[in-house]
Parts: sequence; C-alpha cells; structure tokens
Amino acid sequence: MTIPRSAGEVLKDHVTMEIECIDRMYLNLYQPRLQHELGVVGFFRNRDENNRFVSSVLMDPITKAFVSNIHRFIKENDLELVHFRPGERKDDIAAGFLAKHDGSEKVLFVGQAQEKAWVYRTEKRINPGTGATYPWLVRRSSMVNHFYFYGFDSDFGPFFIKFCTYFPYGAKVCINGHHWAQQQAKTAGIGFEALDNGFLSTDDPPALQKICNRLDDAKIEAFTRKWLRLLPHPFTEADRKAGFNYDISMLQTEFSLTQVLDRPLSGRVFFEEVIRENLDSGRPDKVALIFDRRVTKRTPGRFRTRVMHDGVIPSLHVDYKKSKIKQYHKLGRALRTETTVNDNRDFGIGKRLQNLSALREVGISANRRLLATQRISRNPIQGEDVFDEVCRPATVDDQRVAGLRFDATRTQALLSALVVFNLLPNGFSNKDLRHKLAPLLGLDPDSLTCGQMTYDLRRLRLHGLIERIPKTHRYRVTDKGLQSAITIGQAWRRLVREPLADITDDQPTPIRRAYDRLHKELAAHATT
Repeated sequence: MTIPRSAGEVLKDHVTMEIECIDRMYLNLYQPRLQHELGVVGFFRNRDENNRFVSSVLMDPITKAFVSNIHRFIKENDLELVHFRPGERKDDIAAGFLAKHDGSEKVLFVGQAQEKAWVYRTEKRINPGTGATYPWLVRRSSMVNHFYFYGFDSDFGPFFIKFCTYFPYGAKVCINGHHWAQQQAKTAGIGFEALDNGFLSTDDPPALQKICNRLDDAKIEAFTRKWLRLLPHPFTEADRKAGFNYDISMLQTEFSLTQVLDRPLSGRVFFEEVIRENLDSGRPDKVALIFDRRVTKRTPGRFRTRVMHDGVIPSLHVDYKKSKIKQYHKLGRALRTETTVNDNRDFGIGKRLQNLSALREVGISANRRLLATQRISRNPIQGEDVFDEVCRPATVDDQRVAGLRFDATRTQALLSALVVFNLLPNGFSNKDLRHKLAPLLGLDPDSLTCGQMTYDLRRLRLHGLIERIPKTHRYRVTDKGLQSAITIGQAWRRLVREPLADITDDQPTPIRRAYDRLHKELAAHATT
C-alpha cells in the first residue's frame, strides 16, 4: 500500500528555485469624507459658504475642468488617446505599447472607456408640508467615462491609474509586485530570466527573495502619491489643503509562490496527478486548514473545487468567502500557487494599505498550507525521470552512452533477458547474454559477436540496470534494472503490442469491436 505524501514533500526534490512575492495589486483611491451625503455638503460649503443646496449643478464645472485638463495633458505630452471597445483586452493593447517602449519613466498612452461607478446624482423631492421642491443627493451606480493612464515607472515598471470623471472622482491603481522586484534586481545588478511577470531563474535566489520581501505599504504609497502629483487631478490645491486628499485601500491583492521545476515537461504530469487526487480540496474541513479559518454552517460562500481550463492548461481553484486560491502550471516551466484576497475582512483585516503586511502573512501562508494539505500517492516526476534515464541517451562520468529506445526490439529483448538473469545467484556473463538474447531476436547465438554483447553490457551498466561483480567478468541485475525491465516490458506487451494485434485482427476481439464503434461514430459525426 502506498502512503500518500504531501505535494510539498514531493516537490522538494524537484524545485530549482522558488520565489514568494506580492503579485498583482488593485488599489482603490477614495476620499473618505465624500463617501456620504453630509461630507459632500461640507466639500461644497468649504468651496463657497453660499452653497446652501448641493446638486449636480455644482459638480459639473469640476468635471468639465478635470476632463479638459486630461485632454490638455494628452496634447502637451504627445500621447495617443485609445478608445477601449467593449470586450477588448486592455492588457493586450498595453503590451503593444510596452513592446515599443525604451524603458524610460513616462506615461505611455491614455485610454478611455465607459464603465460603472458609484456617483452622486440629484433627485427632485417635494416637501410634504409646504409642497415646495428641493434637490436631494443620492448615491447610485451609473455608466460614466473613465480615463486610464498607462505608464512605466522606474521602480514599479508597468502600471495604470484609472480615474472616474464624475463626482466623487474615485480612482484605481494597478501594479504588480513582480515588476517592482524585476526593476530592483536590475538596479542591484542581479541577473535573472523572466517568466512572464515572474522569475524563471536568477544568479542569486536569496538576494532576489530579500528584494521581494522589501515591497511594503510605504513604497506603494510613495509611488501612488508621486503619480497623483504628475497626472491631472480632479481636486484643486485648495481642496487638498482642506483635507480632501485620496486615501488608499486594497481592493484585490494577489500573493504568489512560484516553484520552478527541474523537469518542466514532467511538471504538467505532476500537476495533473495533484488535481486528480485532490478534488476534495474545496471541502469545508480542507478550506479551514488551507486558510487557517474556522468554517461553520454559517460561513458564506460555496465550498467546492473547480478545475478550469484556459485552452489546454488546467488550473485548480478553491474558494473561501470572497477570496480564493488558484494553482496552475505556469508556461510549462513552474508550479504557480496564488492566493487572491478580494475582501480583507474575510480574514478580519482592515482594507487600508497600512494593513498590507498582515494581509501578506495570510496570503503567503495559505499558499504553503495548500501544498501541505494536498496529498499525492505517487511521484510522476520520478517515474518519468527513471524512464528517461533508461530510454534516452546519457552522459555518465564523461562517457556518452546511447539510450535503450522503448520501441526498439533489441531493447525489449534485453529487458526480458534481465528478468531471467535476476534469478541467477552468481550473475551472468557476456556468453550468457548472447545465448539468451539471440533466441529473443530470432537469431542464432553464433551470429552475435562478443563485441556486440560488450556494447549491450556497457549500455545496461551505464544506464544503471546492471552492475559488475567486483574482480570478475560477471554482472548482476540492479533493483532499478529489475523494476525497469518488468515495468517497461509489461507496458510494451500489454499496452502496445497486444492492443495493436487485437485492433488490426479481422476477428471480433473486444478492442476491435470498440474501435469499430468509435470509427463509426466519428464518421457519422463528420458527415452531419
């Protein structure tokens, strides 16, 4: 019986580099005093004490001035104004501008789109006592114009800031912690190879991890305040002196663990095995372990494990309230585990940016706990390693040795001979191999030369399937040799040779009947 191990334990021997980092952050810029009607009244009375009634009439001049400043900024900086169409991927458009960028700090282009936002509108209400009408502020969701400023920062790399052009002029900031770390690594002279917005390799993994750990709320706030000074601003200097400045909160924060695998092609096999054996990751008891939270019947949200596909790339998703954890094989090179927090209150943490360090501990810990709770009964990477060690060419102690091709008749004959030789207590010799191998190849033993047997013995020995008995010219089969001979030999006979014989036989074998049904259904489907 195989004892299941955690995915983290299995990965430990196959990871060449791992990096924990804040990934994508989506920040909310808002003015706290303008989130309620009385605060709006105070804003306009601060501007003019004669503003007895507050309505959208007072907001319109601010909006027009703000939009006018944006268009002036675009013209003065010779920027392109891109009108985003519905369903269009903004990131793809930004990637095109970044591809032509020279790396200097600047705004690359400005985008415009209509999107929903919380704004203030004026309703006409009637005084029930006097019958007189009066304006009344209401907060509601509306489709309004937004302007996106896509830029490149010397510290944070690519980013965008989005402004709503209607009162109270909420804004959003999107940055990526990996881009920040890449910029810092370049400045520090640490060589690295990028993996999309992450890292594939580096000259100094500990130093790179220290860089990732340094990203904090102070650096993010300094970046945001800098660009708010450089870009058109809806509030005047007098408004800001009166205390109407933007505060920063976290709307969505991603924390990632990237584990680069020593065998990238085997990583996909490993991850698919993890998915198959951990479809219960979304159960309440597992979710409680992963997120380190108490889960009861009253805990909101659906408890489920979702396996989603982007083309042919699968990803595993586990939800907790409004937050989630995602795991996938990134670009065929690394295992990526990401915790995305959409509401800090899921973990009893405030939304303000100053709470980033506490939230980081939650996200990074959740990534590790997922790997600790996932169970896998076998190591598919190890299986593929052994197969490659046997069947592919290799270099052992500077000696080049040909592989034992799985589909080669001679390979299958040699493996069959090893199964028999394993029963000999004193091992076998060059002559023994020749007399056993020849009948399996349909040849006379005398037709095989001693040199040919020496070549085969060398291949078997350098691939680790046999070993020479000290001070003799005899060999014995290793444990790896016996395991490989039985497994690879059985796979050839049971999964290749016998099924092909059945499927090509004119007799109605079970496999032939199944093939005929499949062929018939495919032909019918092709003609409909």
